[in-house]
Amino acid sequence: MKLHINKQVLIGLISVLLGLIAGAILMAFTGNNPFMGFTYLFRGGLMNVGRIGDTLSTATTLILTGLSVAFAFRTGLFNIGASGQMLFGGLCATAVGLSLDAPRAVVLLVAIAAAFVGGGLWALVPGLLKARFNVHEVVSTIMMNWIAYWTIYYTIPSFFKGAYDTESRAISKAASLRAPWLTELFNDSSINLGLFLALLAVVLIAVILNRTVLGFELKAAGYNRFSAEYAGMKVNRNIVLSMVISGALAGLAGATFYIGYANTMKIGVLPSYGFDGIAVALLGANSPYGVLVSAIFFGILHSGKGFMNAMTSIPPEIGDTIIATIIYFAATSVLIEKAIDSIRKKFKKEGN
Repeated sequence: MKLHINKQVLIGLISVLLGLIAGAILMAFTGNNPFMGFTYLFRGGLMNVGRIGDTLSTATTLILTGLSVAFAFRTGLFNIGASGQMLFGGLCATAVGLSLDAPRAVVLLVAIAAAFVGGGLWALVPGLLKARFNVHEVVSTIMMNWIAYWTIYYTIPSFFKGAYDTESRAISKAASLRAPWLTELFNDSSINLGLFLALLAVVLIAVILNRTVLGFELKAAGYNRFSAEYAGMKVNRNIVLSMVISGALAGLAGATFYIGYANTMKIGVLPSYGFDGIAVALLGANSPYGVLVSAIFFGILHSGKGFMNAMTSIPPEIGDTIIATIIYFAATSVLIEKAIDSIRKKFKKEGN
């Protein structure tokens, strides 16, 4: 019986394995036991219900930023501005949470909708520049990151100042995505309703990309805009729409973080989740379900590195190095793919 494994899954597993091996070498180089290090690293993310809840909480934001980047990749764009879109989406959600006096369900729905629209609008500018003037989206989205950074820097102390100039007022329980039943279920962890939002987004994006005419046209415009134009598709509209959808997903990530994980919005911080989303998308082979799995894996590493550091003398930066190494191998997946093809050809040749 032959075991058939999807090549992209195999590449992802090899990337993870190589990243873990690199981490083991670093642990050994610093005079620590790699076996103990990995034991505490994974126990830190999975050892009890509370830790699992924290892992899922971290993964929630990563799922949405990863999905944002993956959606752009699948439609031929490189959205490196998920951090800025997440910031602006988070600002919109925070503004609603601190301003709207209404029943909890209404506040949450409006806050989520505001984050979705805010993130989409923030990505609209790079989309328009790309479609109208062919300005590369990498440059324009990076610039938008810093515009978002300084927008929050001005807006929070001016309109939503909390106990300190550097942070907003605290989000009330009525405006928070944390639900008492969910918090109790996961032993007071930071898990929140954003997880269900992220899971819903994964399914919807998978359906849009793989089962709809819209998804086909968005991918076609990204792969070859001239062929798409020849086929009668509205390429410029599709480029703008792709960026807006990608930004809207990052905006939702902002809502899950700022009114879910945290209860205040701090200035002077460009969230790393947007950049981590690139790693999540690469490891997940830009597949919505692949993004889900890789986000949970990165969530385990993020949650576990602190526990590893507390139980051993291994610095938490080793966990970040493992993540960076996995990203490196995932980004150079072409080399891994060539190696796999070479090995397969060799086995076929020997079989003949």
